[in-house]
Amino acid sequence: MGKAKKTRKFGEVKRMINPKDMRLKQNQAKATTLEAKKQELQIKHVDRESTAMFFRYNTALGPPYHVIVDTNFINFALQNKLDLVRAMMDCLYAKCIPCITDCVMAELEKLGPKYRIALRTARDPRFERLPCSHKGTYADDCIVQRVIQHRCYIVATCDRELKRRIRKVAGVPLMSIVSHKFSIERLPDAPTGK
Repeated sequence: MGKAKKTRKFGEVKRMINPKDMRLKQNQAKATTLEAKKQELQIKHVDRESTAMFFRYNTALGPPYHVIVDTNFINFALQNKLDLVRAMMDCLYAKCIPCITDCVMAELEKLGPKYRIALRTARDPRFERLPCSHKGTYADDCIVQRVIQHRCYIVATCDRELKRRIRKVAGVPLMSIVSHKFSIERLPDAPTGK
């Protein structure tokens, strides 16, 4: 009989935890202090307030008012048998220029033949057309971005979600339909129209 070879078994070596292992309590404590220091050193970005803002009021707004109109606002105005331009002038007691973005026009075109009267109303020559340079045709994001950049607009909408988003932007009035006439909110000198 031959001799049995003795081979070293690598699995039987005693295993040790690496001193840098995150399972050790002291390393966990170091990690949390590093995270806290990073958060303290992180530069916070603060949006600059518009120069047209005087306390809560926007001094850039004045007649003639530029009103950005949303898709559902046109539909509800037609359902309530309101002429957009005349009803806006009755609400604000001043000249109004309804503005419509390319995204809102695209949204109206996508809605199909059911909304052809709204589309015809939006193509009225009294409406000012605002070109969009971004990708996609989601009108709510487009309106919010435009209002944040230029705070010289009033936003006309009946959409609750869009109203909530616009209310977060300081100095931007909202126009909506209340009891078969237009109502304005957050415009300091305007009548309520209720």
